[in-house]
Amino acid sequence: MTPLVLLPGMMCDARLFSPQIAAFSGRRTVVCAPISGRSSVEELASDVLADAPPRFALAGLSMGGIVAMEVLRQAPGRIARIALLDTNPLAETDAVKFRRFPQMLAVREGKLAAVMRDEMKPKYLSDGAKRGEILSLCMDMALDLGPHVFLAQSRALMDRPDQSATLSKAKLPTLILCGRDDSLCPVSRHELMAQMIPDAQLEIIEGAGHLPTLEQPEKTNDALTRWLEE
Repeated sequence: MTPLVLLPGMMCDARLFSPQIAAFSGRRTVVCAPISGRSSVEELASDVLADAPPRFALAGLSMGGIVAMEVLRQAPGRIARIALLDTNPLAETDAVKFRRFPQMLAVREGKLAAVMRDEMKPKYLSDGAKRGEILSLCMDMALDLGPHVFLAQSRALMDRPDQSATLSKAKLPTLILCGRDDSLCPVSRHELMAQMIPDAQLEIIEGAGHLPTLEQPEKTNDALTRWLEE
């Protein structure tokens, strides 16, 4: 079977995809590639390609989806199919860039936990029974990755390219998926992406916000299974 490469979101690691790794690793090679070593999306994508199998299925969530689109732009022939989860194809707006500067300053001053707790994590999730457990996991992932990763990823996101042209040229099985309650990357952004890519499948996960892989793993796995078997 075609190997599956997973790309996690900002300040996340393979634990973001633990239900998917458990579900799919028995039937195919599943790799979660880190996106933490560079400060540009282009370099992060090049690193993913350097370590990836010759041809593979690619799924990325949030910042991972942003890097996945750049992987597709750099090497379309190596991607068998792509899934873009709770992400954004557009370049970062000036307003969002300006909001990053005080966050980055606070992290440089040793306040990573406070930035994640007060400014970022509360925006992630829907109000579900697992909200507290998932928020704790997100904090653990962020603190394990550390301030240097936060700063590098922030710079990469600030300078990321618009991928509208990449998506409009895509000719491969594509899943566009997001949580219904995602306030960071709303449903309307995913509807836009689905319109850009010919024959893309759009899946909206009820009862989930920005992290449906953890909030609604069964529903997310069902959608990914359909995409992988298409």
